[in-house]
Amino acid sequence: MAISMTEAAAQHVKAHLEQRGKGMGIRVAIKTTGCSGMSYVLEFVDEANTEDAVFECYGVNIVTDPKSLLYIDGTEMDYVKSGLNEGFEFTNPNTKGECGCGESFTV
Repeated sequence: MAISMTEAAAQHVKAHLEQRGKGMGIRVAIKTTGCSGMSYVLEFVDEANTEDAVFECYGVNIVTDPKSLLYIDGTEMDYVKSGLNEGFEFTNPNTKGECGCGESFTV
C-alpha cells in the first residue's frame, strides 16, 4: 500500500513547508462530502500520529490515516499549472466515478 507524488508536487509542498518554517510533510486524507461522496483533504503535518502511514517521495513525507489509505492506495498526487489555474490533481486507480465539477469521487 502506498501513495506517491510527482516531482512537481514535491517541489510545491517543499516550498510551502520551508515558507512555514516547520512541518514533516503533508497529510492526504478523505472526507465524506460533495456530489459523489468523497473528497481529498490536504493539510501540513508537524508530527505523524502513531497509526499513520508515512511515504517518502522526492524528499517529502506523505502522511495518511489507515481509513483514508483504503480509498487512496496507489494514488499519485501531481501539481499542475494550466493557464491561470493551478492545483493538485490526483490519479486514483480506485476511483469509479467523479462528479461533474471534479470536487468529489466515488470508490
